[in-house]
Amino acid sequence: MGELMTKRLTKAVLSGAALATALGGIAAPAFAQRDPAYAAARAAGQVGEKMDGYLGIVGEETAELRRLVNDINIKRRAVYSERAQANNATLEEYALTAGCQAILATSPGEKYQAPDGSWQTRTSAKPMRDSRCP
Repeated sequence: MGELMTKRLTKAVLSGAALATALGGIAAPAFAQRDPAYAAARAAGQVGEKMDGYLGIVGEETAELRRLVNDINIKRRAVYSERAQANNATLEEYALTAGCQAILATSPGEKYQAPDGSWQTRTSAKPMRDSRCP
């Protein structure tokens, strides 16, 4: 397959995955929002959305915070895997698209990972996102 065709196919897969993510919601939301520890960690800026579609620890890590993040990320990975297969995308492509959407959905004051890997605090402006985001 030619390079142009590969780029078009990848863009189509990512666009489809973005639409599926938008229609189906981002993976962690329902169960994570019911967890007061997650809500507290997010509000305190201890966790943030990463470019790869997973939750990350911002700053000092504790055993409880690591357990919480691991639990959410395991659940996200399961959802991403299922949805990626349904959309003929790779897990990594789907997770990136979900990360793009999760970062876009952050509220002012919440943490997210910028394309350079640094942790940023969301302001009222649009967050910085990866150039591969649909």
